[in-house]
Amino acid sequence: MRQTLKVQIDDKKEYLIEISDGGFERLNQDIYELTKNKKRLVVMSKKVYSLYSGDLNFSNDEIFVFPDGEKEKNYKNYLKILNRAFEMGLTRNDAIIAVGGGVVGDIAGFAASTYMRGIDFIQVPTTLLAAVDSSVGGKTAIDLPNAKNIVGSFYQPKKVLIYINFFNTLDKKQYMSGLGEILKYAFIEDSCNYKVPLFLYEFLTLSCEKILQREPLTLIRLIEYCLNLKIAVVSVDEKESGLRKILNYGHTLGHALEAITKYKKYTHGEAVVYGMYFITEWAYKKEYINYSYYRLSLDLLEKYGFKPLKEKYPANKLISIMKKDKKASSDKISFIVPCGKKQVKEVKMTPLDAEFALKEI
Repeated sequence: MRQTLKVQIDDKKEYLIEISDGGFERLNQDIYELTKNKKRLVVMSKKVYSLYSGDLNFSNDEIFVFPDGEKEKNYKNYLKILNRAFEMGLTRNDAIIAVGGGVVGDIAGFAASTYMRGIDFIQVPTTLLAAVDSSVGGKTAIDLPNAKNIVGSFYQPKKVLIYINFFNTLDKKQYMSGLGEILKYAFIEDSCNYKVPLFLYEFLTLSCEKILQREPLTLIRLIEYCLNLKIAVVSVDEKESGLRKILNYGHTLGHALEAITKYKKYTHGEAVVYGMYFITEWAYKKEYINYSYYRLSLDLLEKYGFKPLKEKYPANKLISIMKKDKKASSDKISFIVPCGKKQVKEVKMTPLDAEFALKEI
């Protein structure tokens, strides 16, 4: 099965997303057609290289491999990619290809956006999280030691190739991380400006067993639903000046939890789920949502095996991290808050209010 989606940012920015359960021969052909007569630098993490280098038609002299983990999305590795591209003699007519998860896509995309002021960039996400999140929408970035994605650019890929067979080798923790990000879309669906109802909440509820079993056709449909919502948002707000902020549901606390634990304790999806639990509790206490929807929200998270955060972290330290987040503005911290069934809106809190909210939950 093969589904094709189109991202249309404006008259000059458009690209296709292919979602497929095809084999690696088809993927190799897709990449060949996109990069025919081009030099290409292929960026992979160490784990992806060890699992799939034999299945992909890349020569070793065009592959750049770096260690796994969010901490590797740093300035040093960014410079190494740029130097490798220069040593290979890449020009503006050539391409950088990211084969991996979100870390690979983010850093390779940022390198592509800045090398010679921008060359072609192709996303081949190998994790469920990257497929429904970072591979689409054009956000590229690297981290500073205490700030995630603080240095980056908006740079759309030439194409996104999502081959779900990569997901077969994800361990449970990484697969559930992707599902954490997917659940986010169920809570923001009606705020996404999509043309028709997708009933994602209902689909996630009814198809839970097949999704957890990684049934291919169900996964393709699920990814398609999520990306249709994201495309609807990104198409009208590429640079997060308005509507795109809703995609950060659960992310304000989520990013702070990742940072305070030095990106070693929680996956991104786990942290986002904890952020959703927190803001759902807060929204119910502040009467943004009624009890019925509050329970429906928690029921969906629990259906997939997620639970609220047990560990306690100093509220003042979490607030200090949030204040440095790129989503913060002046003296306020931005939270995306549920305000009705499948609806969210931005609420800006003072650091004192946010600290009180963290202590209250």
